Amino acid sequence: MLKAWKLYQNCLTVHPVKTQIISSGILWGIGDIAAQRITHSRRIKVEVEPHLKTTHDGDNEDEQFKVNWKRAAITSGFGFGFVGPIGHYWYEGLDRLIRSRLRFPPNSLRFVASKIALDGGVFGPIYGISFFSYIGFASGKNLPEVKEGIKRDLIPSMAVGAAFGPIIQFINFRYVPLMYQLLYVNMFCLLDSAFMSWLEQQEDAPWKKRFTSFLTFEDQQLEKKPIKE
Repeated sequence: MLKAWKLYQNCLTVHPVKTQIISSGILWGIGDIAAQRITHSRRIKVEVEPHLKTTHDGDNEDEQFKVNWKRAAITSGFGFGFVGPIGHYWYEGLDRLIRSRLRFPPNSLRFVASKIALDGGVFGPIYGISFFSYIGFASGKNLPEVKEGIKRDLIPSMAVGAAFGPIIQFINFRYVPLMYQLLYVNMFCLLDSAFMSWLEQQEDAPWKKRFTSFLTFEDQQLEKKPIKE
């Protein structure tokens, strides 16, 4: 384990971008498989278990979990193509921006708070829209379907991100050296990719409507207002 850690440190120092691309792709693929497993387990518990009370384990084919390798490969591609390279340059550029333009003392509360605000307010929406657009088109959906998926999934994902992201990033920006901030974030890519994949697989789950219903209500109110000539 120690040798693997030293090897990763060396690769991160010599080839930071390539290392982040490869590690992000692998972690996002694993995260999607985890999301598939979670979705499968929930479906079995809700739909299948009541009918299996008198059967033996493994007697029903629906009970067996099979990895959707195509979906895992698609999600892994997002880690390779977006999370790794874009994430690398984003965190380095964000640090330079705060230091050179705002000139806040490094690791001060204003320094950290500015990073958290820009990361969540600027990169967060771009990241969410990019993920759901990529997954939609790669899965064979057309433009209207992709737009509907973004409208359905973006707000729930950002709501969860707003709840947990600041805590994770506060620790990252305050206590983790810049060289290892990418590694720290990449460790959470596994959980993040699992959540994002699981969220996209939920499609029109009822709980999502709690986040998006107010947008529908506002749209209806706008449609009812007469247009002044």
